[in-house]
Amino acid sequence: MSRIVPEGKTTPLAADDLPQAVKILVAGGFGTGKTTLVSTISEITPFHTEETLTHSSIGIDDTSGVELKGTTTVAMDFGRITINDSLHLFLFGTPGQDRFWFMWDELSARALCAVVLVDTRRLTVSFPSIDYFERRGLPFVVAVNSFAGSRAYPVETVRAALDLNKDVPVLICDARQRRSGEGATDQRLGARARH
Repeated sequence: MSRIVPEGKTTPLAADDLPQAVKILVAGGFGTGKTTLVSTISEITPFHTEETLTHSSIGIDDTSGVELKGTTTVAMDFGRITINDSLHLFLFGTPGQDRFWFMWDELSARALCAVVLVDTRRLTVSFPSIDYFERRGLPFVVAVNSFAGSRAYPVETVRAALDLNKDVPVLICDARQRRSGEGATDQRLGARARH
């Protein structure tokens, strides 16, 4: 990159002038709303690696509670949020099934933090994601995704059910609503800035 200076000449941008890119993972179990969240809050057309669920996945993918789900992420989702001219958030949505976990180490490399989406109807599908970030020491926020017809629980009840440390932020969000979804990334970045 370069900048234009008087007389039409250009000079290279100094390192301090380059936009900073911050990588945030969007994780969670199968069917918790990762692709929806990335799609909702991304300012660009998101990149998805969605494939149709086939009969071959019967017995491999647990679709209980999300029986109408017809697609799955097989590599990642990608989106971007521009905070200002000098800060861009790159969102990387992880695949939710165990058979795609080999992607997680690559996706989490150099990530600043993560958002773990949770579906209270199926809390157990989120335990592996939480364990992953706890073991690696990567800061994360838990975003309880509001699904139609699901019971609402107080944040402290969800925290206790997930056995989370007190320093892990927990919030309620609706991955289909932009402002609500952005709150999950804002919460994690704010907590990260304090550490």
